Amino acid sequence: MYALLLSLAAVIIATKLFGELARRFGQPSVLGELVAGLMLGSSVLSMLDPKDPAIHGLSELGLFILLFQIGLHTDVRSLKRVGGSALGVAVAGVVLPFGGGYFVARLLGVGVVPSVVAGASLTATSMAISARILGDKGVLHTREGQVVVGAALADDVIGLIILSVTVAIVGGTSVSPLDVSTAAIQSVGFIVVALAVGSYAVPPLFRVLDSIRAKGSLGMFGIAFGLLLAAIGVASGSAMIVGAFVAGAILHQTPQRQEIERATAQIGHFFIPIFFAVMGATIQLTALVTPAALEIGAALTVVAILGKVAAGFGAWKFGGNRLLVGTAMIPRGEVGLIFAQMGLSTGAISPQVFGAIMLVIVVTTFITPPLVSAVIRRDQSLEPEESAGPEILAPDGRRQTAVGRRH
Repeated sequence: MYALLLSLAAVIIATKLFGELARRFGQPSVLGELVAGLMLGSSVLSMLDPKDPAIHGLSELGLFILLFQIGLHTDVRSLKRVGGSALGVAVAGVVLPFGGGYFVARLLGVGVVPSVVAGASLTATSMAISARILGDKGVLHTREGQVVVGAALADDVIGLIILSVTVAIVGGTSVSPLDVSTAAIQSVGFIVVALAVGSYAVPPLFRVLDSIRAKGSLGMFGIAFGLLLAAIGVASGSAMIVGAFVAGAILHQTPQRQEIERATAQIGHFFIPIFFAVMGATIQLTALVTPAALEIGAALTVVAILGKVAAGFGAWKFGGNRLLVGTAMIPRGEVGLIFAQMGLSTGAISPQVFGAIMLVIVVTTFITPPLVSAVIRRDQSLEPEESAGPEILAPDGRRQTAVGRRH
């Protein structure tokens, strides 16, 4: 407990200070939080151990709260309106990086199975990081932001299917079309059924719960619903992050949403920075500096960036800023880490290939905020939802700034 308390104190102080420093330089606070985690991790100060069960659990709760918040601010009808564009971006954003990553790895002498793992690690965008960056820049609710959210969600579903197939390949198990179809049906079916049932059953339920007047009870009921659906997502073969997002999207339709948002925002101030700090602490600088890791990592990074940027132009019948969509899809984050850690723990990839994938994760995560900022500055048609200034919580629970909301 002594070590845990010191680690949490260090995380809170460092993420808030580095986050504010990033904002002073015109960058999203998530960039500072990631740097804070890198500084606190074993690469520098060794004050934060991402493998510690308690730290890992708190980090996962932070990821849950973040995706739940994103869902709360997502109108499913808006996602439907950009559904075709988002699906086009998602499919291109999986096919191009996977094929390019596999080809480049093979070209550099990497074996077939490690090349599959390397290519697979480039497929899924980190919705948590992308949405946080767009939210910090005030463009999450634009058409571009909704396309990114929809595409990243589809990426995660496709990524789960690829992960299950990759695990089977690494384990030496033959993979049939039926296995792939089953994984796809499980992931997509969970989202469809949860949204369909939840849209009808949840609003009446929360009207009843609204009569319970204990302070903070409604917000806690909302979070409990999110936790329950996230658990069902895991049990159904989908993922916790998908369940958390879908739960928030269902609650977006309820009149009680604002009270749930207020409760979630207060908890998120504590948990979400822990997730990003742990993400930063997971990065092992020593694994990135070997010649083989640098060579393979540099090639994979180029493919990872160009593949997602090109995917942004796969948004058909979309009149918005396709470059912003593609740029916001670049970060791999926790999704790439899952593939890398799976490959290393099973012996499917060498430490050099693991280091190369880590390099991709580092570069794509840290390069996205300044790239997104540059694209937004060049596009005068993009009007940020919030003007610059310290963030405050308005009486209705919505985020505003001290300067006020632009119209």
